[in-house]
Amino acid sequence: MLPAIPLIDARCEGEPARATALAEPERLAILMNSARRAYTPLGVRIADARSRAWQARSCSPYREAVRQVDQAIGRPGAFLLNYSYEWGCTTGAADGPAGPTLLRTLDWPFDGLGRAVVAVRQRGPAGDYLNVAWPGLAGVLTGMAEGRFAAAINQPPLKLQQLGKIAGWVSARISVNRSTAMPPSHLLRLVFETCESFGEAVSLIRRTPICLPAIFTLAGTRLGEAVVIERTELEAFEPSLAAAANHWAGAQAPKGRPRNPSSLDRRAAMIALIAREDNDSLDWLTPPVLQGDTRLAVVATARIGRLVAQGWEKTGPATTILEIERAV
Repeated sequence: MLPAIPLIDARCEGEPARATALAEPERLAILMNSARRAYTPLGVRIADARSRAWQARSCSPYREAVRQVDQAIGRPGAFLLNYSYEWGCTTGAADGPAGPTLLRTLDWPFDGLGRAVVAVRQRGPAGDYLNVAWPGLAGVLTGMAEGRFAAAINQPPLKLQQLGKIAGWVSARISVNRSTAMPPSHLLRLVFETCESFGEAVSLIRRTPICLPAIFTLAGTRLGEAVVIERTELEAFEPSLAAAANHWAGAQAPKGRPRNPSSLDRRAAMIALIAREDNDSLDWLTPPVLQGDTRLAVVATARIGRLVAQGWEKTGPATTILEIERAV
């Protein structure tokens, strides 16, 4: 039988990332073991040390959150987990019968990610929200705040990707090392914790410097509140349709090759999906949006507080479907 996605209430537990690391040690171990297999134990130590050193220069308000996770884990890996930012995704936002709805897959060739998914109830000054995440993750990649908005992050093309992935990756790491701005996932957490409306969320995402380019998709609660914001470190661009994969789609956005070969087809499929009115389940999760690297699928409708999520691995579904009818 497939395991269920645990729903963790961390609203009164201090730092949520630390609470999830302590609450789900087996799922955390899945992530740490996969990282050691992928990068080797020595590679994990080196990457963790470099990520720790960079965090000391970052202006992120969640630096202490990552430090608490590091203390809770007690071994290298917390900083690597929080600053790896190697996600690929397909996301769309569209009006539906129950209000604007976010459709989202998160794709990454990292074994165990689908089995380790958790859903976390968190709280900020603007109110409560749900974070579909992993144990020990301080940022937000996919979330929903009932009565406010739902949002997710995609990863855009690498800089200098036309010279190859290695050159693009090295260029991106150099840019991050020179930056003191916060990571995109920390910005999205700040948005959920401080923004009381869709409009406030859009404004904060547009204007806040980040250390690395990202693509944000937001779905609000009113007709027409669906937008994709393509971000470089300092600029913001918006494509005409609220669908995103892993390439720039805005007319004024930077030029660059898609991050992966399937990106154009996945965005085209998502554009077709958001035109439908029957996206309240995961029945839309089929190729090319669904692929071998898919590790998470989410549907979120903030107006009614409904969220549906399922973890995936390359072999197929990795968890049962989590359905939450009221987020708070």
